[in-house]
Amino acid sequence: MSTSQPSTAGPHRLWAWLGPGLVAVFGAFVRFWHLDRPPWIAFDETYYVKEGLSMTRYGVEVFLKPSLGKDNSAQMLAANKLLESGSTDFFDPTRPDFVVHPPLGKWLIGLGMWLFGDGTSPFGWRFTVALLGSLSILMLGRIATRLLGSALLGSTAALLLALDGMHFTLSRIAVLDMMVMFWALAAFGCLLIDRDRARARLLARAPTRFGPGQGLRGWRIVAGICLGCCAATKWSGLYVAAIFGLLTVLWDVAARRAAGGRLWLAVALVRDGTVAAVQILPIMALTYLATWTGWIRSSLGYGRNWAEQNPATGAAAMLPDWARSLIHYHVDMYNSAISITSPHAYSSNPWSWIVQGRPTSIAYLEWTAGNHPCPYDKCVRAVTALGNPVIWWGGTIAVAVLLVAWALGRDWRAGAILAGLVATYLPWFAYQGRTIFTFYSVAFAPYVVLALTYALGLLLGPPRAGLLRRRWGAAAAGGLVLAALVAFAFFYPVWSAQRISHAAWVARMWLPSWI
Repeated sequence: MSTSQPSTAGPHRLWAWLGPGLVAVFGAFVRFWHLDRPPWIAFDETYYVKEGLSMTRYGVEVFLKPSLGKDNSAQMLAANKLLESGSTDFFDPTRPDFVVHPPLGKWLIGLGMWLFGDGTSPFGWRFTVALLGSLSILMLGRIATRLLGSALLGSTAALLLALDGMHFTLSRIAVLDMMVMFWALAAFGCLLIDRDRARARLLARAPTRFGPGQGLRGWRIVAGICLGCCAATKWSGLYVAAIFGLLTVLWDVAARRAAGGRLWLAVALVRDGTVAAVQILPIMALTYLATWTGWIRSSLGYGRNWAEQNPATGAAAMLPDWARSLIHYHVDMYNSAISITSPHAYSSNPWSWIVQGRPTSIAYLEWTAGNHPCPYDKCVRAVTALGNPVIWWGGTIAVAVLLVAWALGRDWRAGAILAGLVATYLPWFAYQGRTIFTFYSVAFAPYVVLALTYALGLLLGPPRAGLLRRRWGAAAAGGLVLAALVAFAFFYPVWSAQRISHAAWVARMWLPSWI
């Protein structure tokens, strides 16, 4: 596998865009095809679809009419039936709703609903998620091309992500986790571009005692915006910001060392580290705050008037009322989020996520011929958030390869991919007592794919390897990609709510824990 950066030569540069682009078109096609299936509210769409619609109407989340049912659960189910029947007459704008996630993801879901009618179209409420999922395929292909120095491997990474069942199903359901993945991956890509450009500038200049300054780094600022959007979708984005911020500083340390200069470590940590914090953190904070504009401007949002009802004394009185109310709301959100411990049939421990030990059933409907058309003894429509076994099981082995390559081979690319996994996966181990689900793993699906692609590059061998070695390597790597394609076709019915027989559904539940 090449260790150089992508060449600017014509053929490579063309395929570096064309290969991932064509794969992204394929990925978008299969994601948008029958996006309105299933035609009902599925799993956590029961929260985010109604909240997204509320955001576009009122600027904040509002609750449902008490007349819909005797309790919250009954009201939610009644509102779902109204929505599926074409009615959105279920909000009570006098009752603000308390939520545990920031607003950006719900704004984006609401945007799709606004673009495609009155909010009752399943295509509309899933549109933005499918769009971001499709764009992430192109983005990963470009990232892999830059990271691994190969247009072929970049296209391979894009294809593997397009064929992954976890990414596929979460691209077709209106929940927040695909958006977390998208913004984190976008930040990773921006910092990777920043690394290459900053390193090239340093190496092009003569070494000095303190080294040249870096100045304004535009891609780092864009990364700050993306990290702000990630945290404004789910607070797990804060872990991403912490790890990626450390990663970009460590890249500066390595660049200063390569460029020479006696004080390279101190300069990188003090000068570059400070500049990185100044360029990323304020932009990230302002981006996050901007997503709360609807709540700030409203008098309707939950807890919006708390500060007026609880006057401040001392230094706290210097803050405007909206800021004190927002801080108090965030404290309530955090306390509520960490207290979610109620048992759920599909909750799972993060230890099992990378091997997809307990997939989440997003939707499941079974019936016999007596109720609806069914050519079998029993029919099933299912959406199971299950990763492509070839990709995830192969990726688990590839992560071990990465650890060796990083620890023993000092390969920065392996370290970069591992940093992505650490940022999006490891924090969940601190919340093993909470009710959490395997579908959260879509946030680190791109780094599992990058790990597998890295390992496939090792299988292919370096360009200087003998012809026989390259042929065997190409056969092995190509065979794995082909196996992933076959697995995608095999599991597609239980990822896309196709009507199949119950026996066919059982045949795809390979492990008892998948049922």
